[in-house]
Parts: sequence; C-alpha cells; structure tokens
Amino acid sequence: MKNLKSIRLFLFDLDGVLSVGKENPRYLGGRELVTRLKKTGKKVFVVTNDSTHLRGELQANLARFGFPLGVDEILTSSYLTALYLKRKYGKASFFLVGERGLKTELEAAGHFEGEKPDVVVVGYDRGLSYEKLDTALRFLRNGTELVGSYGGAVFMSDRGPAMSAGPIIKALEYGSGKKAVMIGKPSPRMFRLALELAKERSKRALMIGDQIETDLLGAKRAGVHTVLVLTGVETKETIRKSKVKPDLVVKNVGAVSRFL
Repeated sequence: MKNLKSIRLFLFDLDGVLSVGKENPRYLGGRELVTRLKKTGKKVFVVTNDSTHLRGELQANLARFGFPLGVDEILTSSYLTALYLKRKYGKASFFLVGERGLKTELEAAGHFEGEKPDVVVVGYDRGLSYEKLDTALRFLRNGTELVGSYGGAVFMSDRGPAMSAGPIIKALEYGSGKKAVMIGKPSPRMFRLALELAKERSKRALMIGDQIETDLLGAKRAGVHTVLVLTGVETKETIRKSKVKPDLVVKNVGAVSRFL
C-alpha cells in the first residue's frame, strides 16, 4: 500500500504494538498517531485478545500513556465473548477456564456459573490445573458447547513470546472431539463486530498488529487491510516464511504516519 488516505477505520492491536507487558505495561508507541487520526475524523478501535483485564483497566493504562481513547473504543476478546453468548443465549450458564477479567465481563452481561453449563468458556489462564481441564472436558463430552475467547498460540510478554490461550483450547478440542467457536483473533468475528460498531466497510478499514497468525490472518479473513509492525512477535525471517503476507510492514506503529 502506497498510502492509507482511503482508510476511515483504524484497528490497533495492543500487546506488541501500543504497549508490552500484562501486569506492568510499558509504552511502545502510537500516541501521536492515534491523536492525529482522531483529530482528522478517523475512527479508531483497539482490538485485543486480552481476556484477563476489563476494558476499563486497559483504557486507564492507555490514558496513562496519553492515548485519547474511551472505553467504548476498546474491544477485548472477553467483552466480545460475553456479547456473543448474549446474542445466542440471552443469559448463558458457563464453566470458565480463564481469569478474573473474563469472568467479570461474562457476569456483567448477565451470564452465570452453573452446575450444568451451556458453555465451557476458555481464555488465558495462569491458574490452569489438570482438575480444571478435566472438569471442562467432562462437560464437553456431555454436550456442552466449547467457546474460545481467542486462539493465539503466543502473546508478547515482557520476556518475549509467551504461551497464550490457543494451546489450552486445542487440548480441550483434542480430548472432546469438539471444535471451539472462536471469538477473538484469528477469528474474523472480532473484525466484523468492529466494522459493525463503526458502521464501516472492510475495504475502508486497516488492522495494525504484530502477529501474522492472529492479527493479520483474522483481518484478512474479514477483508480488512493489514499492517505488520516489528516491535512484537514477528521478525523479517518469520514474515519471509509465512504464506500470509501483510499489505505493509513497518518498524514500529509510529511509522504508519508516513503513509497517511
């Protein structure tokens, strides 16, 4: 892409693009870019697979870094998972393999933990145990639906790429013989909802991310243009080996400004 003048909706990944680190995030870049976009009337969303934090917590962190973003401009996999269940069930009973942020978003939408759950919901879980996996598996083998908040293999931590929710979901798929309904990246659902909320067409939208497997693949499945930054998971070597190619590669998110 030679320029991005036709783009009206800009979607930003969080970890590895705007910041890095889950519990003590540090600023990577993009503050000036986001401010410029919003001042010129462009629409901006942060679309993140983060299922451990509430949208308000992420908004507060971004505000501390100087990003002029509201809570409604932050779409997390946990929030969208709760929305999916609300649209399908109204109020669903669930068994959770995940953390506080995902549980809180589910309950805020009216869903509740139940002894005979409608769904097993899976997200990033640092308290994962064999007992929790085995309980989830027994529910799944008795007819419960499997819902994955997102399917990435890794995310960008302070120590580099770290295991994410995808391998947990794969283990439950393998044991149960079921295929998970995926909500976050690389599923196109997250991007289609962003387009719906922004009332924008895919050809006028752009995803800026650091992972080919999640950010780029999900965006391309939804017909959204892509930019890959080199401040996260990918390297020039992994880009060369991948069959999925970004429309544009930049050193960091701030470099996107040159193409506006």
